[in-house]
Order: sequence, then C-alpha cells, then structure tokens
Amino acid sequence: MPSGKDTPRSNCPIACALDLLGDRWTLVVLRDVLLGQRRTFSEIAVDEGIATNTLTDRLERLIEAGVLERRRDSRDGRSRRYVPTESGLELIPVLVDLMVWGSKHTSGSVPAELLTRAVTAREALLAELVERARESDD
Repeated sequence: MPSGKDTPRSNCPIACALDLLGDRWTLVVLRDVLLGQRRTFSEIAVDEGIATNTLTDRLERLIEAGVLERRRDSRDGRSRRYVPTESGLELIPVLVDLMVWGSKHTSGSVPAELLTRAVTAREALLAELVERARESDD
C-alpha cells in the first residue's frame, strides 16, 4: 500500500504531474539533465547548491516514475549517468514554456536569442533540444 505522500491528491492529470514535478528541486534537476546535458550526479549537483540527499531523492523519484534512467557510464564503469527516457524527453516543451513564461513574469533571464527562438521558431528549437538530449545519452 502506498504511503500518504505516494497517494495522488486527485485524479486530475495536472495535480498528478505536480505531485511528481512540483517541488523546489525536481524541475531544476530536469532542466540540467534535459537542457544542460548534465548526466552525472556531480554535474547535476555543481551549480544549484542542492543537498546531496535531496538530489539523490529527486533522481530516485524520477527513475521510479520512468522519467530518467540510471546507466553505467561507458567511459568509466564505476560511474553512473542519468539519461532521459522518452517520457522525460516529452517534458522538454514544458521546460521551454516555463522558461518563456518565467522570462516574462519573473526576474529570471535567458539569452535573448534563445527566447526569440522559443517564441518564433518553437518547433525547430524543440526538435533541436530533443535531439541534443538524445545525443548526450552516449
């Protein structure tokens, strides 16, 4: 039987998605893996100051949900890499839309060229980002 925190608040797909993605760190982790091509634990942990136990928890939750996979690093068999699944890749448009919204309505900033592409050439940008995320799985 699932614990209280594993039980969805409702059957609403938005509420269910927020149960998985809506805490302080999960979308930051996904941004780094999906858009920043950070794949190892140390690469993900480096910039944001996320506590290692919190990062471990978020990565495990994303793996359990089928958003990320943990794979052995082909260059260093002792290391593990976190790579997006197809389900994870489907979150790239969500992250891009959050970036556009955040640049309009918060103090966050993004390079002007990226913002312009996200607004005027969205589909081409999304295709490029998905391809780049797939390529960095190697």
